Amino acid sequence: MMMLDWTRRAACLDLDPELFFPISVEGPSQSQVERAKTVCHGCPVREPCLEYALTTRQAYGVWGGTDPEQRRELSLAEPPRESVHAQPLRGGR
Repeated sequence: MMMLDWTRRAACLDLDPELFFPISVEGPSQSQVERAKTVCHGCPVREPCLEYALTTRQAYGVWGGTDPEQRRELSLAEPPRESVHAQPLRGGR
């Protein structure tokens, strides 16, 4: 799979990916989530990372400085995007 261009500039590029995918976002794992979010806070590609996570509906991990619950809330707050595939076909089909 080809690497997305923005990922090459990510602050997390050389860090252990497990930091960004804790077992839980509660209890003892909360400190891990906070450490991951701290890395994201200073990341130059935080916005495209978050957009990617929202667009691809990433259900796990810290992306763009957000945890899964925060992304669910953001997704619910956004109006649904219309897909070009959702439009009816012309020509009687």
